Amino acid sequence: MQGGGDGVFRMIRYSDFNYSYGAVCALRSLNLEIGKNELFTVMGPTGSGKTTMLRCLNRLNDVVPSGRHSGSLYLDGVDVYDPRVDVTVLRRRVGMVFALPAVLPTSIFENVAYGPRRAGERSKAALSETVERSLTAAALWEEVKDRLGERAETLSGGQQQRLALARVLALGPDVILLDEPTSGLDPISTLRIEDLLRELSRQYTIVLATHNPQQAARVGSRVGFLMLGELVEVAEAGDMFTRPRDPRTEAFVSGRLG
Repeated sequence: MQGGGDGVFRMIRYSDFNYSYGAVCALRSLNLEIGKNELFTVMGPTGSGKTTMLRCLNRLNDVVPSGRHSGSLYLDGVDVYDPRVDVTVLRRRVGMVFALPAVLPTSIFENVAYGPRRAGERSKAALSETVERSLTAAALWEEVKDRLGERAETLSGGQQQRLALARVLALGPDVILLDEPTSGLDPISTLRIEDLLRELSRQYTIVLATHNPQQAARVGSRVGFLMLGELVEVAEAGDMFTRPRDPRTEAFVSGRLG
């Protein structure tokens, strides 16, 4: 187990980590530690490398033929790029929610049960329990408990995003990655998702990527600012938005950049 001098268990650690798409460098010498059960927010303008930073952690970028990495990226002290790592198991431990709700063209129930079924669960009782528990954790159960047989597409955008989160929770992850999860939602749905993330951080390590500095100020206890693949600075949210150390950070949080 990997700890710091402050006694905090480091769930995630990027160590001199670089990632390129062909000749394009998306992440440059990234050094970052994220503690267990931390809600960490990484902010930055479009094209800053936020999505790449998340996708490398569960190796979704493996499907990119031109993708190359160097350095190390640790989860629980194990480099996720170690050839002995089972990528299927890794992606169960590190779930991801995308900007657009990714719902399957089937029922609400089957959307949540899909992952556990793929993992080998066949008991209807166990699947029902998992579906209820996951939808409850995603603050959606009370809204859909009488509609589980309906198509997932009938849900509102905000409900579909919480359903996507429930699908991740159904696999019992350790880490939840969220890539601009509220970018297409109305303000009420956005605030509901943000409240939910604060609640879930009691049980999970959460990394939220956003281009919206106001959201980063509301949600993250610690915030990182990423620009052109460089992690410019990391600070407590209160310091980041009132006393930024780097002029690029100040320009971004004030709206003059991005």
